[in-house]
Amino acid sequence: MLTVVPGDGSGHEEGQDGPASLIDEIVREGARRMLAEALQAEVDAYIARFAGERDASGRRLVVRNGSHESREVLTSAGAVEVTVPRVNDKRTDPATGERMRFASAILPPWCRKTPKITEVLPLLYLHGLSSGDFVPALGQFLGSSAGLSAAVITRLTETWKAEQRAFAARDLSQVDYVYVWADGIHVNIRLEEHKLCLLVLIGVRADGRKELIALADGYRESAESWADLLRDCARRGMRAPVLAVGDGALGFWSALREVFPGAREARCWFHKIANVLGALPKSAHPGAKKALAEIWNAEDKPHALTAVKAFQAAYGAKFPKATAKITDDLDQLLAFYDYPAEHWVHLRTTNPIESTFATVRHRTKITKGPGSRAAGLAMAFKLIESAQDRWRAVNAPHLVALVRAGATFINGKLAERPGEKGQENAA
Repeated sequence: MLTVVPGDGSGHEEGQDGPASLIDEIVREGARRMLAEALQAEVDAYIARFAGERDASGRRLVVRNGSHESREVLTSAGAVEVTVPRVNDKRTDPATGERMRFASAILPPWCRKTPKITEVLPLLYLHGLSSGDFVPALGQFLGSSAGLSAAVITRLTETWKAEQRAFAARDLSQVDYVYVWADGIHVNIRLEEHKLCLLVLIGVRADGRKELIALADGYRESAESWADLLRDCARRGMRAPVLAVGDGALGFWSALREVFPGAREARCWFHKIANVLGALPKSAHPGAKKALAEIWNAEDKPHALTAVKAFQAAYGAKFPKATAKITDDLDQLLAFYDYPAEHWVHLRTTNPIESTFATVRHRTKITKGPGSRAAGLAMAFKLIESAQDRWRAVNAPHLVALVRAGATFINGKLAERPGEKGQENAA
């Protein structure tokens, strides 16, 4: 948890004298001078461009006119005091008749903090810094508290809600998702009794890149909630995936069979292992974990089937319920073996969702949950959007397109390219 201990407001702690403070001042002074020179050069270039335009008396229409009132701008170097040159532009727009105005591209009139600072604020908030802590936390660091109020963060959350709504309505017809991970994440809502259930779909594009497909507010991962989400994706042009990976929740699978009946199903081993261990006494956990690893980590499908028989022999008589959790879903648990071996590590679990939502859970734990369902949905969307930039493509991304084309893989190796069988028959 990020906490803030306010200092004395002097800009440095007791025992830290001149050197540290002097460095900060030198950096800020250098930034101030460079910014002043850049603004001056921008104004000079603007005036020079229109130097030939004059009125009936021969006077220039575009001239310098002193300076605007000084103001502070928050930069990555700290708070910098800026004095912007003023321009008197007497030209008029022929179309509207209105006076022309000079607008600085470097420092617009409304600018109080640089884009980098604007990007940092939502990231700090999303990762746990309370909105009330921005002034004491960043005020001393940046040398000013301008633009750091809790109201700024409140306005940001409204912007995030609008961005999330736009994302949920975007066209999906131009993107092909070959693999899909699905999971439901439960988040506490501070002002409501019921938890927020986030239904998440993350896919692998034909070029191997991972991407968030959909994020919606569901109801306890019910079949109808998942069906609504998948129908909406299909309505916006989403093509049926080749393989969908998820846990054993029946809601998603019944919805998938209804909306995308051609998609193949694969179970998440991370969830399955937890389910199996839940049906075993703790004394049996070490041995069971090792036996299960022999299945999901086998070198190929035949070895995995042999490991399943060994698991049945060891635990079937004493713990039939635990054994049934493997045997009942065996085809789905071993489905990943029918795809490129390079992709197995990605297809065995829903880890892309689990690892991404670790930050969501961290944030909601600190704040005791978002204040509303809409705020929770927007917060999760922005966290995933931020994390998405760091997602790496799947191993051997060039093989994803072959999977979509219908290539056959046996024990992880390419056995037949699309069209090869037809060519052999023709020969």
